[in-house]
This record gives sequence, C-alpha cells and structure tokens, in this order.
Amino acid sequence: MFESLTEKLESIFKRLRGKGLLKEEDVELALKEIRLALLEADVNFRVVKDLFQKIKEKAIGKEVLESLTPGQQVIKIVNEELCELLGKTNSKIQLSPNPPTILMMVGLHGSGKTTTAAKLARLFKKEGRRPMLVAADLQRPAAIDQLVTLGSQIDVPVYYSKEIHDPITLCNESVKKARLEARDIVILDTAGRLHIDDSLMTELRKIKENVLPKEVIFVADAMTGQDAVNIARNFEDQIGIDGIILTKMDGDARGGAALSIRAITGKPIKFIGVGERIEMLESFHPERIASRILGMGDVLSLIEQVQKSLTRKRPRNSRRLSWMKRLPLMI
Repeated sequence: MFESLTEKLESIFKRLRGKGLLKEEDVELALKEIRLALLEADVNFRVVKDLFQKIKEKAIGKEVLESLTPGQQVIKIVNEELCELLGKTNSKIQLSPNPPTILMMVGLHGSGKTTTAAKLARLFKKEGRRPMLVAADLQRPAAIDQLVTLGSQIDVPVYYSKEIHDPITLCNESVKKARLEARDIVILDTAGRLHIDDSLMTELRKIKENVLPKEVIFVADAMTGQDAVNIARNFEDQIGIDGIILTKMDGDARGGAALSIRAITGKPIKFIGVGERIEMLESFHPERIASRILGMGDVLSLIEQVQKSLTRKRPRNSRRLSWMKRLPLMI
C-alpha cells in the first residue's frame, strides 16, 4: 500500500534530516520534489496544488528554519497536512436511533461492492448487532448467488426474491422483513454498471427516496486512481453519498484515490479493503494512513518527544545526557 509514493518521500526526508540546518531554498527544493511525487502517485492536480501551498506557507516560516531540528519540523508539517487532507479523524457509520439502520451500498461493477457489503455485515455482527443483507442487484445474474454464499459464510441472513423483479419494491419488502425479525442493520447491495448511465442513477435515486437510508456508501476500487475519484464525484452529484469505502488498497502502490477522493467529494473514507478474505476490512484512520504514506511509523511520535525535550530546561546538577536529547541523532 502506497509503496511507490512512500519510497520517494522517504528519500526526500532522509536528505532533509541529513542537512541539519536548512535554508529556504533547501525546503523549497524538497517541497517541489514532494509535489512531483504526489503527482506521479496519481493524486488529483488541484488537491496537490492546495496541499503544496499549505505546506509551503508553514515550512518556510522563521520558526521552522531557525529551529534546532528543521528537517523534522518539515516532516511534521507534511504529516499534519496529510492528516487534514485525509479527514483528520476516523469517521464511523452513523446508526439510526430507531432501528433498523439502513445502509445503501452503491458503486460500479468490479469495485467489490457485494463482497464489501458482506464484510461490513461481518463487522456489525462482531459488535453484537443483528445485520441482514439484501440482494437488490437484479441486473447481474450471479449477484444474488454471490451474496447468499457470502452470507452463509458469516451466518448472516440474505433477503432476496425470485418473484420480485423491481429493486425498489424488493428493498421496501426487505425493510419490512427486517423489522419483523428484529434486525437492526439492513445492508442493501444495489445494482452497478460497467459505467455510469441514466437508468442506473434513476434506479438508485428511487431506492433512496423510498427506503430513506441512514447512509449511502460509495464503494470504489482504489487501484483505478483518478477514475474512482471522478466516479465518486458523479455519484455525489447525482445521488448524494455519505461516505466512501476504498477496496483493493493492498494492491494500490500509488495511493492517488485515497489522497484525492475526500478532498474532491467532501465525504469521509470510512473503511478500506486490504485483501479478498471476508475479514479484510479495516476502519480508516487518517493519522495512521498518513504515517504509513510517509514511511515514518513511530518516528513521528519520537519527533514530538524531541520537540518537547527541547523546550524543557535541563536540571543544573544533572550530569546524565538524557535519552531525549540523544533522539535527534537517532532519527
């Protein structure tokens, strides 16, 4: 995940940390390299432009260039701005105060929507809830069979009907069934297409108007990069979405979709799919993803400790060189 981008950023930061004191031109050169690395990672051009400007304004300030650890300060600023770009904090799925909570999964064919619906149901079941899956994709012949198979694997019931050929009616009936069986989560696996068309959008709008889902969740294939971002924006404009799940993140070495999609749509990434197995769905934590992109891991927390240590006064009678004062040499 983010392998290509991480390698380039690690190289840039290694040179920054190795210089000790930095001049403004050193920082500007590093920032230009960061901008190029982001563009090569298929991050949206407008997103890169805005991010670059924010980082530059902070990174060439007097308090950074004249600090004892300017290279580390620049890294910290990049990390903070990446966290901001990705959404700052983890965004959870909102549950309805009056069950059942209805979640409507939308997306194109091949995005992993059906599998993701089952993964989500598994997570809710682990939390002690009673989910029900709904096979509302009546366009793809194998969609119902696939969802039934996945439901049996996680012991979650799947509502479907061979007699109902209208997805709006089927979704309405599924909600009635859920209430009768005291199911508190209903996950609608709606139809997709190979590309966006008017009939798909009309069908999804009618389902949304009829069942009034608590959240509409757009499922996107992260490996499609800017295509995923553009499709998400289209769904937001025509249907209205509340959150995003990015699938196939384990195969996305660039990371363009993850770094662009929230900024373009204004909607949070809620989960990421990190593998094909049913348990491979993770909550999206912006700060962890930012650290992973930077290839820093726990080093970022060490940088914060260094900063704290530099503001503390050393006791007069202390002869020991504290471990905190050695940290700048270790990093």
